[in-house]
Amino acid sequence: MSHPSNNLKQPMAEVFGFRIGDTSPEANRYRRSKLCPFNNKVPNCTKDKQKDPLGVCSIFEGECRIITCPIRFREDWIIATDAADFIFQPDARWTTLSEIRLKDKNGGAAGNIDHVLASYDHGGKILDFGALEVQAVYISGNVRNPFQHYMSDPTKHKNMDWTNEENFPRADFLSSSRKRLAPQLIYKGGILNAWGKKSVVALDKHFFATLPKIKGVKKEDAEIAWMIYDLNASGDRFKLKLVDKVFTKFAPSLLKITQSKPGKLEDFLESLQVKLDEKLDTSPTNEQLTSLR
Repeated sequence: MSHPSNNLKQPMAEVFGFRIGDTSPEANRYRRSKLCPFNNKVPNCTKDKQKDPLGVCSIFEGECRIITCPIRFREDWIIATDAADFIFQPDARWTTLSEIRLKDKNGGAAGNIDHVLASYDHGGKILDFGALEVQAVYISGNVRNPFQHYMSDPTKHKNMDWTNEENFPRADFLSSSRKRLAPQLIYKGGILNAWGKKSVVALDKHFFATLPKIKGVKKEDAEIAWMIYDLNASGDRFKLKLVDKVFTKFAPSLLKITQSKPGKLEDFLESLQVKLDEKLDTSPTNEQLTSLR
C-alpha cells in the first residue's frame, strides 16, 4: 500500500474544473451536470467514459498540482496562442483544427495530431501549418474510487481521508514519457519534421522536470517548442499559466527522450550468471535433450 507524500489526505486537486473544497453554486452546477469548463468538444466531460466520466482534471503529487487530463490544457486556449507565437509570424491569420489524422507514405495511420494550427490568406487558402501536441500525465493506482466516493456527497467528503485505501493514485511520469510522449515524437513528429513543419509540445511543469535535459537553441532555429505549464492558485480556482519555453532541434530531442540511461554492466552480468548457474544446476528433461539434438 502506498501513501501520499504530502499533508493532504486525498489525491484530487480538481474535479470538473473546480477544487474539491469549492461548494459554490457554480461548482455544484458543474459537478451535478458533469460539465467541462475547459473547451471540450461538447459541454460535458467525456474523460474515460461518456456516460460516467472521470472528472478529475488534476491530482496532487506532494504539494504540486499535476495535470492528468489533456483537455485541462485548453483553458482559455492559452496553449493555442502560445503555439501560434512560435509557429507563425505575428501578423498571421490562423485558426486551430483538432484531431487531424496523419498517415505515413504507405497510407498507414501514424496517429492523430491533437491540434493543427493553420494560417490562411484572405481567401481562406492555407499558407502554413504546424502541430500542437498536448501531454497530460498518466496516473498509477486507482483515482476512480476516490472520485466516486467524493462525488457521492461532495460537501460531506471534501475533507475525506483516503490515505489508508489501496492503490492511492500517484503521477506516473515514466509511463507518460515512454508510452505517450516518445511514440508521438517518433511517429507523428518524424513526419512533420520531414515536411519541415514546426511542432509544439504542451506539458506539465513537473512532468518536464523528469525528462532528460534537452539542449536548447534560439527560437528562430528551433523545430520543436516545449511549452511548459503549471496550475497556479488564483482565488478559488487553479489557473493554467505558461511558466517556461524551451526551443530545441528535432533529432537531438528525440534521441534524448527515447534513449534509456544504461545501468551498471556488472549488475546485468551478475543476474545473467545467476540464470546460467540455475540452468546448469538443473538436470535436463527429455524434452530439453530432444531439442539439443
